[in-house]
Amino acid sequence: MDSNKLIAFLVIVVTLLLHGNNNTVVEAQLRPDFYRNTCPLLHAAVRGAVTSAVAFDPRMGASLLRLFYLDCFVNGCDASILLDDTSSFTGEQNAASNHNSARGFNVIDNIKSAVERVCPGVVSCADILAIAARDSVVTLGGPSWLLNLGRRDARTASQAAANSSIPAPTSSLSQLITSFANLGFTARDMVALSGAHTIGQAQCRNFRTRIYQETNIAPPFAATLQQNCPIASGSGDGNLAPLDSITPFVFDNSYFRNLMSQRGLLHSDQVLFNGGSTDSIVREYSQNARVFRNDFAAAMVKMSHISPLTGTAGEIRSNCGRTN
Repeated sequence: MDSNKLIAFLVIVVTLLLHGNNNTVVEAQLRPDFYRNTCPLLHAAVRGAVTSAVAFDPRMGASLLRLFYLDCFVNGCDASILLDDTSSFTGEQNAASNHNSARGFNVIDNIKSAVERVCPGVVSCADILAIAARDSVVTLGGPSWLLNLGRRDARTASQAAANSSIPAPTSSLSQLITSFANLGFTARDMVALSGAHTIGQAQCRNFRTRIYQETNIAPPFAATLQQNCPIASGSGDGNLAPLDSITPFVFDNSYFRNLMSQRGLLHSDQVLFNGGSTDSIVREYSQNARVFRNDFAAAMVKMSHISPLTGTAGEIRSNCGRTN
């Protein structure tokens, strides 16, 4: 090959690398053993802290899982959700989906402090959050998955993006499918990830309309919920109910059985089984816990790869609540 042809070939290769699938290139920079030499005690530190936090407050497992979801769905898995508001900075914590709802920040701070003591300046808050979410699921009896690590932390956050990116509890099936598809998920991925509602709780304000106005809800289920969620807006708005009324602190497939008996707490839960295109997936997961666990783990891996910062992008925060 003469020099001109060689140069032309190299230009084509570089162009493909620069303009090809950016996610594939970024994912290649993440790997499971990223901290093997620089922070070998990382996983033990996170696992111990999560186990203790969930033992003290069983709801915390769901909170940490949700925190990771809220992070990744807004400009990628970059720990932007963890940045506190200041007089000169507005982050994501007071977005509509997060205000007086997102929790677990103190647990992540505690884990970060513990990790900083053994390997200062090495592990990102984004990776700590990713590991904590997985370990929360495992602690509550759910599946594990292999996490690629090496994310870095964002230096900014966007409340506007949080307000527009997180699906509302009033979402229709088509809105859910579109929201997840925008981030590369299939409808099956979306249903599997919705299975995270086998743990956790929701506030009355988010299911009041469903229990008083919707008809695709089991009457005894609605009546029970109405006892702790008054019909008047502004009364008992923050009162909690479990998303899975059968086994609220166990990660299993009972959430899908609930949907089949019209016991989905949120509107966006029950639309998954309401005569639409995802009915068959819900039915399959309700009958086969192993398939659900495998699909959930695979979808969580996919979610953990949404637009991470790698290489020299971003930073490694010393305090997860503020930039360096």
